[in-house]
Amino acid sequence: MSNNNSNDYSAKNINVLKGLEAVRKRPAMYIGDVSTRGLHHLINEVVDNSIDEALAGYNDRVIVTLNTDGSVTVEDRGRGIPVDMHPIEKKSALEVVMTVLHAGGKFDKSSYKVSGGLHGVGVSVVNALSEWLKVEVRRDNKIYFQEYRKGVPVENVKQIGTYKGDHTGTKVTFLPDKTIFKNTKFNFDTVAERMRELAYLNKDVTMILKDERDGAEETFRFKGGLIDFVKYLDEQRNPLHKPIYFEAEKDNTPIEIAFEYSDSFSENVHTYVNNINTIEGGTHLVGFRTALTRTFNNYAYKNGLIKENNKITLTGDDFREGLTAVISVKVMEPQFEGQTKTKLGNSEVKSIVETIVGEKLSEYLEENPSVARKIIEKSLKAAEAREAARKARELVRRKNALDSLHLPGKLADCSINDPEHCEIYIVEGDSAGGSAKQGRDRRFQAILPIKGKILNVEKAKLNKILENQEIQAMIAAIGAGIGEDFDPSKARYGKIILMTDADVDGSHIRTLLLTFFYRHMKELITLGKVFIAQPPLYKIKKGKEEVFAFDDDELDQVLKRFKADSKSKSKQEVSEQEVETDEEGHPKGIVITRYKGLGEMNPEQLWNTTMNPETRTVLQVNLESAAAADKIFETLMGDAVEPRREFIEKHAKYANLDV
Repeated sequence: MSNNNSNDYSAKNINVLKGLEAVRKRPAMYIGDVSTRGLHHLINEVVDNSIDEALAGYNDRVIVTLNTDGSVTVEDRGRGIPVDMHPIEKKSALEVVMTVLHAGGKFDKSSYKVSGGLHGVGVSVVNALSEWLKVEVRRDNKIYFQEYRKGVPVENVKQIGTYKGDHTGTKVTFLPDKTIFKNTKFNFDTVAERMRELAYLNKDVTMILKDERDGAEETFRFKGGLIDFVKYLDEQRNPLHKPIYFEAEKDNTPIEIAFEYSDSFSENVHTYVNNINTIEGGTHLVGFRTALTRTFNNYAYKNGLIKENNKITLTGDDFREGLTAVISVKVMEPQFEGQTKTKLGNSEVKSIVETIVGEKLSEYLEENPSVARKIIEKSLKAAEAREAARKARELVRRKNALDSLHLPGKLADCSINDPEHCEIYIVEGDSAGGSAKQGRDRRFQAILPIKGKILNVEKAKLNKILENQEIQAMIAAIGAGIGEDFDPSKARYGKIILMTDADVDGSHIRTLLLTFFYRHMKELITLGKVFIAQPPLYKIKKGKEEVFAFDDDELDQVLKRFKADSKSKSKQEVSEQEVETDEEGHPKGIVITRYKGLGEMNPEQLWNTTMNPETRTVLQVNLESAAAADKIFETLMGDAVEPRREFIEKHAKYANLDV
């Protein structure tokens, strides 16, 4: 029992955070993190409000502008946030929405039947995490304005002008707080990807993105909606038929589904609830899959496409090979669950989706027998490959029957058994693997070296994938199985870290590894267990001081610091007259080593720069947009050459960066 005097703990020890102070104190609780991901979430929160106006039938346009001063403007043509006096708060409703958590029209079903946003925190959190925010509202032919500093109003809401016509709306401009975020520079492509996605999901809304920093501009409007979305996702695949599309409503739950089959081997299903990307799926996905399997099976047997004496039984996996689908449902009171709170839990949605898909798909198959035959023939081939894969897995099990863990011989395992405190480095090459084994902390770090480039799983069936020795080693080491046997809870490590060379070959190997995890162990990514190591590209030595740089920009910064002349000039701009240089043009006394591979680092250097949890940088792989990830993997690893060339040319400047 403690000897502390209970009188030392009293009311004065209870801290009350007023207004939006709690958000500034613990921002990650509200936006996930304060990295680039959290920064872009700010835009999403404001845009979601504009999309909610569209869902309610009052808005057809959203304009996002990335301004030259680092701020962002989001403008819509909705009804405009109310500005009249709030009956309880005794202040303008605009100020209430901007400064009070969980305040807004989304909680009043007479204003919004459905709404997006996972947590209902909305624009008030954006306000709290901004250095300043300005909001302009057009309502009743009057223009209202209010400004805030770190979530606190500078003055009361005031009228600043009038306008003619019926163009109502809200315009929000905010500058992220540099004391909150590590990096406050918005990425055009990241913002564009979410706006493109929203334009597909809301076919009556035009999404416009402008970048005042370099003049770039894109407009997204897709009259085909989900049909266009599926075509976009399958752009580099060979579809077997035109997209199948259903739109219906049951029990006040509108459902939209578009899907098609291609000659690929992977399943690419993307689900949304009220425009939220439910990357962990949920009841709407279960309902779709159940109806798909049952309806195709019933049609196949009814029409003699599967013989009664057929030894192979078609399963859901068979009907999902080569399937690309987008499922969008609107739910009045969505319940989210799962590791990332992006899994729909409403049980009633399963039966609604199952009923609608069953009825609509049955009608479609009866009216399009040639398409039905193509899909079922493909599914039968998938079943044969699945059976071959099952036999391959059984063979692997039999070979390792005497070894309960059947761990690969080249794995240097860790001594701790608790997965949450263990991590495995999948390392490119035996040389780097040797350094990593010597430099690691043996208690919690395991090392698995792999040779060369693994199989491109984007172009292979599962039975062929299981024949690849390097992939076999990864599956055995991770311990979660694969295919029908995959269970992420059985993973032997809490972190899986991909460590490849910082060159073109290393980037290719890393992409092959990521493709494997995305296609066959996606849940490990969803659960935040997959990471990318960041080895340095350069070692800079001056006298006894040794510094590591991870890219060319960082190298320039180190060189500037080392030079006597500290003017802001890059290494290329320094002339011989200003600084005495060696034959390679580098300042004398400074030795620059560019690492061609991880194996060139000794164990101590590898530990200090890339493996020590106290000093290393690792990038967590996440699925902020599963549709975008699918598109990138298909572009980089698929058969079409031209889209890959265009992608590489566009992103060439990022060749040595993981973004």
